[in-house]
Amino acid sequence: MTTPGNTKYIFVTGGVVSSLGKGIAAASLGRLLVQRGLNVTLQKFDPYINVDPGTMSPFQHGEVYVTDDGAETDLDLGHYERFIDRSLSQQNNITTGRIYQTVITKERRGEYLGSTVQVIPHITDEIKAAIRRSAPGHDVVITEIGGTVGDIESLPFLEAIRQFRQEVGRENALFMHLTLVPWIAAAGELKTKPTQHSVRDLMQIGIQPDMLICRSDHPLGADIKRKIALFCNVDFGCVVESPDVDSIYQIPLKFHEQGLDREVCERLHLETREPDLTEWRTLVAKILEPPARVKIAVVGKYTDLHDAYKSVQEALLHGGIPNDVGVDIHWMSSDRFVDQKSAGQALAGMHGLLVPGGFGVRGVEGMVEAVRWARENRLPFFGICLGLQVAIIEFARNVCRLNANSTEFEPDCEVPVISLMASQRNVSDMGGTMRLGAYPARLRPASVALAAYGAAEISERHRHRWEVSNSYRDVLAEHGLRLSGQSPDGGLVEIIELPDHPWYLGCQFHPELKSRPTRPHPLFAAFIGAARRNAFGEREAPMSVRQQMAGSTK
Repeated sequence: MTTPGNTKYIFVTGGVVSSLGKGIAAASLGRLLVQRGLNVTLQKFDPYINVDPGTMSPFQHGEVYVTDDGAETDLDLGHYERFIDRSLSQQNNITTGRIYQTVITKERRGEYLGSTVQVIPHITDEIKAAIRRSAPGHDVVITEIGGTVGDIESLPFLEAIRQFRQEVGRENALFMHLTLVPWIAAAGELKTKPTQHSVRDLMQIGIQPDMLICRSDHPLGADIKRKIALFCNVDFGCVVESPDVDSIYQIPLKFHEQGLDREVCERLHLETREPDLTEWRTLVAKILEPPARVKIAVVGKYTDLHDAYKSVQEALLHGGIPNDVGVDIHWMSSDRFVDQKSAGQALAGMHGLLVPGGFGVRGVEGMVEAVRWARENRLPFFGICLGLQVAIIEFARNVCRLNANSTEFEPDCEVPVISLMASQRNVSDMGGTMRLGAYPARLRPASVALAAYGAAEISERHRHRWEVSNSYRDVLAEHGLRLSGQSPDGGLVEIIELPDHPWYLGCQFHPELKSRPTRPHPLFAAFIGAARRNAFGEREAPMSVRQQMAGSTK
């Protein structure tokens, strides 16, 4: 173990092209170090000038991940939390925008004592301060630098980590660089030049990587690794292959087989035990070789880009683990649902329907048609955030016979069953102003939600502006809709159910953000359990699920 105050730092950079998987690589290393008994945290430095991704299009940026303290962050923080099974916070995601905002605020207050404020030292000092803020209580801090070497936006971050290593000493900091080794079919061979050029660009900035993680869809082989090591000035044992895999949860195992975690510990002088990966191997085996499979339709607004629903995707897979089933996700754009006929054609053969979150009117009527088909045809249904709101609108229209809508989609609608929160009515800024972060809720006795959680009070993460209107609670309840979860003061609806349906539940929060492969979220486990019963005609959940739920009540 490290001595108190002697935190070790690992910096993960990328080259050649973006989206190679720096986040998965960093998270996988984090998992291996956690299994060695170390206290690990991860942080993401994003070079864009937005303060956070909260106002960015899901099509451009993917999912906005929300932490307990209400930070809107990069989706890689979801990978971090899922792999190391630790909750992170606002200080774990830093952007250029946030750094400059902080520096400019200090300058306006006169904190720089008349100095000319510059990128070096003021911006780089603020970046280094952000790294140090994550150190207390941790043996290792893993910092991922977004973008690729050569991007002008990344230069201040790269300069900051170069300086940082000089300050803390080479024995306390390690540079890890992730590159692409492409297979050129015409030549019939792997090409190492992109990696060589990427490392050269990094060295021109003053950073010599200690380790290289090489992405490739072909095995590298010892000769290729030896060539990369020679031309990139790293040790042979520090060239690690990151192959294409069927599940991202295989990556820690692949890294461990090549000795990545052992090499890191040796270079940083970390004395640890060998990692016990038995549980991790078991969950990977369950994901890769399930005895049965279920089909889940995800009907949403951004299904053309799966990263927009990354946490939903992972939570569904997690939900299959205790149910001993694999989950086949069928992504469906809500625009294709124009009536009950098209809904029936699309959902026939599915074992469950999930409607995730989103903003704006586009595609909402299609979601209404999908939810109606699931309700009337007794298909297990799970609605999240917007999914709950759509379910309320559908029920009010087709069961209560009201001309209902949300004021988000129709500001002057006759029956606003969904309306803007009182705290949001005078908000003008869009960024960071929603109901964000963890809030408690109380569950109704003898409800599906209580059976899933095994606890009467829960805490879940939120990201929304509109709520179920309290003016229409009574009429919804009179027609059979159960409000099974509410805020502790009873003022906000958190969960709805239909008691006479095989499994029909909507929640205002985002349960996918707290699901882990080693601890599937109770609602996702229960939903996939219902889908399994629907698929195979079973009357109750598998023993593994019932044992998990019994254990959660202790």
